[in-house]
Amino acid sequence: MSRDVDERKKRAALRKLRKAAALAEQGLGPELSDWERQFLEEVEARIETYGSAFADREKGAEGEALSSLQQVKLKEIDKKARGKGKSGFKSKVRPAYTPRVRNIDAEDDAPPEADVTPASPPVRPPAPRLVATTAPAPASQHPPAAPTPSPRPRFQVIKGGKSGDDA
Repeated sequence: MSRDVDERKKRAALRKLRKAAALAEQGLGPELSDWERQFLEEVEARIETYGSAFADREKGAEGEALSSLQQVKLKEIDKKARGKGKSGFKSKVRPAYTPRVRNIDAEDDAPPEADVTPASPPVRPPAPRLVATTAPAPASQHPPAAPTPSPRPRFQVIKGGKSGDDA
């Protein structure tokens, strides 16, 4: 089942596959897993035999030799073979918070004994006083009372209707 695949795209896909396999053999990065080696071999064989490595037209573009997921996996294998790490969103690792505290037990940090004088506590300014500009409300006014709830609706039977009882 051969598809009409552009020869340039077919050659480019084969070149990328072979280059990734050659880089993996050089050992620049971590060794490829058995699955990754098998993937490269099978995709190369399918492209040479059928002109394309996928049959379902919904998985890739019409004239492409590799499906979109095969292209993504080939890029990952190529990066791994080159020794470059996976890309992606990584959380920034921040060191744990360490408060800046003076160590009073350390000899270098402590002031000399002769220079120590008892310090007086800091003087705080008095708090500002609030002055009322309007007269307070008279005590005779009460806040409005909460509205009384309406009585619960009652169920009432109306005689008549379909049953024909007009009594």
